[in-house]
Amino acid sequence: MRVLHFFKTYLPETMGGIEQVIFQLCQSTLPFGIHSEVLTLSVDPQPADVQVADHLVHRARLDLQLASTGFSWSLLRQFRELAEQADLIHYHFPWPFMDLLHFLARIDKPVVVTYHSDIIRQQLLLRLYSPLMHRFLGAADRIVAASPNYLETSSVLQRYRDKTVVIPYGLDRNSYVEPGSQCISAWEQRFGRRFFLFVGVMRYYKGLHILLEAARLTGYPVVIVGAGPLEDELRSQAARLGADNVHFLGRLGDEDKVALLKLCTAIVFPSHLRSEAFGISLLEGAMFGKPMISSEIGTGTSYINIQGETGLVVPPSDPQAFAAAMRQLWEAPELAGQMGRLALQRYQQLFTAERMGRQMAELYREVRAQHLAQANSGQ
Repeated sequence: MRVLHFFKTYLPETMGGIEQVIFQLCQSTLPFGIHSEVLTLSVDPQPADVQVADHLVHRARLDLQLASTGFSWSLLRQFRELAEQADLIHYHFPWPFMDLLHFLARIDKPVVVTYHSDIIRQQLLLRLYSPLMHRFLGAADRIVAASPNYLETSSVLQRYRDKTVVIPYGLDRNSYVEPGSQCISAWEQRFGRRFFLFVGVMRYYKGLHILLEAARLTGYPVVIVGAGPLEDELRSQAARLGADNVHFLGRLGDEDKVALLKLCTAIVFPSHLRSEAFGISLLEGAMFGKPMISSEIGTGTSYINIQGETGLVVPPSDPQAFAAAMRQLWEAPELAGQMGRLALQRYQQLFTAERMGRQMAELYREVRAQHLAQANSGQ
């Protein structure tokens, strides 16, 4: 069975949570007979087609970026051609231009939509886009949510509850590089084994300004891996606060990131807005057996991190509460270790790539069979 994944950004040009999910989907469904390709946009699509692991990535030129929405004049033709060869189209929402292309291309194939997030920030544009969005979601055969938490708290998904299924995102531990002893030793010499770790892109909803305040209140070492549009602003905030216990490392390679995941005391994940629909780097912490600190925002973060079990969950936008949680784990290493072990168990039970791949492959076949039955009956 051939599946075409469609999203505005992807590897190897960009690496974020949705890109990681698509990668894991392409790889984890392969053992179940699903052959995936990805269509995406690129600032410089040379070459136009690239191989990423076991799947092919097709890249169209990004011509315009407006309100986080990429546009491409050449994409419609390419999308039509690739969709014709596919047995099923898997869209990754939100991307308004994608919705428009679906109708312009007159897609008559089975359609699955992974609903990664509500649109939170662009409320004015959302009012304009809403009719197209609901027409697009209404046309999907199935909608996938990553957690029951998000399904219950999304007003948009509630309108499509009858055709929405929950398939949690999954990660394959074997797809992560194993750091060498020299790499681990170098980071251990620099930070030891007692520090809090954040990994992610520095975006408005990540709540890093809250983490910096909490770091100032506690004085504990905090290591921040990643870059993004708010990096300069956050570095300036840390300087104003005198938070010299906060270490900005920028983007790191996979080996260094994994080494820090293995060494850290706990994962800190201060995202405070619903734009953070799941939290792939939070799940990475669970996969490496680390306790977590996150905020209750009604999304998948609280499906990964269970309060008092796998870590601590605090109110959003509350530096004092976040600092108190950091103190609790820092001062009780046995409790932190126990929570880390339970986090690993929860990952193994619910969030492996194998489990996600099996569930998604079953959904693909179900949707395709229903689509074919409807076509044969003339519906």
